[in-house]
Amino acid sequence: MWPSVNDIPNSLPASSGTTTKDFMCFFLFWLISLPAIWFPIHKIRHLFTVKAVVVPIAGITFFIWCIVKAHGAGPIIHQPSQVHGNVLGWNMVASLMSCISNMATLVTNAPDFASRAQHPSAAVLPQLISVPLGFSIVSFIGIIVSSSSQTLYGEAIWSPIDLLGTFLDNGPSHATRFGVWFISAAFIIAQLGTNISANSISAGCDLTALFPQYLNIRRGGYIAAIVGICMLPWNLLKSSNNFSSYLSAYSVFLSSIAGVMISDYYLIRRGHYRLKDLYTTDKQGWYWYTYGINFRAYAAYIAGILINVVGFAGATGRTVPIVATHIYQMSFFHRLRRKHAIFEEIDLSSSDEKRYASDEERGDEKSSVENDVKDTVQVFHVKSQ
Repeated sequence: MWPSVNDIPNSLPASSGTTTKDFMCFFLFWLISLPAIWFPIHKIRHLFTVKAVVVPIAGITFFIWCIVKAHGAGPIIHQPSQVHGNVLGWNMVASLMSCISNMATLVTNAPDFASRAQHPSAAVLPQLISVPLGFSIVSFIGIIVSSSSQTLYGEAIWSPIDLLGTFLDNGPSHATRFGVWFISAAFIIAQLGTNISANSISAGCDLTALFPQYLNIRRGGYIAAIVGICMLPWNLLKSSNNFSSYLSAYSVFLSSIAGVMISDYYLIRRGHYRLKDLYTTDKQGWYWYTYGINFRAYAAYIAGILINVVGFAGATGRTVPIVATHIYQMSFFHRLRRKHAIFEEIDLSSSDEKRYASDEERGDEKSSVENDVKDTVQVFHVKSQ
């Protein structure tokens, strides 16, 4: 949109992993994100409404534009496989795990939004349909667009931002500049929504639960924003290999958390939860554990991670046995299942069944569900401010 940006001299060393121009753009996006963090969850939904309308239009436009420009989908449709046999199979497994790992954040952060649902199906069905379908469509568009770029420029450009930048080379027309601007603006909206939902709100909810006396969702979101710029995230995007390796490593921890959460809710507590016990220090409450800490969950979490330590070292470039590499490549599912089984066994063997019964089964006092809901809504409203 502003070609003069390319003329900004670079004053940062190569070791920084970025340039002055790229850092300026990142910092501007970071500033744009700050006002969005201020709004409560129930008000920020309007941003996602805009995202749901604009981003699919831009994605389909980008997809068609690249195919028309390259006069086809590129060589990937007819290109024979470069690997065969077991190597091909394990490459497919590794690629599949990278795609699933990209959804790991949404899997573990879903309760932050599902808690606002009025009935269970409102949380389950949209995720069951939209998440796999949406990620599959986006992945397909990315593959075809990258293949088209190989026909246009002689090499596969995996980053859509870099590909849009090449469209502006050699004196582009006004229509081309507008198209690049529209698609780029849609990407900003998409990334802003992802940043708020997957990072700011989730971090805010977690930090609020950890330090409710000092933090709320808004403050936790701003803490996440500060950490986000301090961790130098541009180093993750130096290459597609770096990014996919990061996603695989990231899922090592998130799948472990998801396994414990699924086992606790569906098997240990049989789909029940007590709102009142979430906000009490009563030692008889479901969530008291040991001074509020569930050491059994930590044991299952750590046990599931340890089996992938060797494979994780191999992903960082060290030489490890091929078996460890294959275990690591299938990490998400087997970690999820391992944590699921370990936590279930530990918790059921050491827990009082009466403690995990529903209100009707406990036999003590029957709490009013309506009052619990009203109290919880008031707490959520206060903490989200």
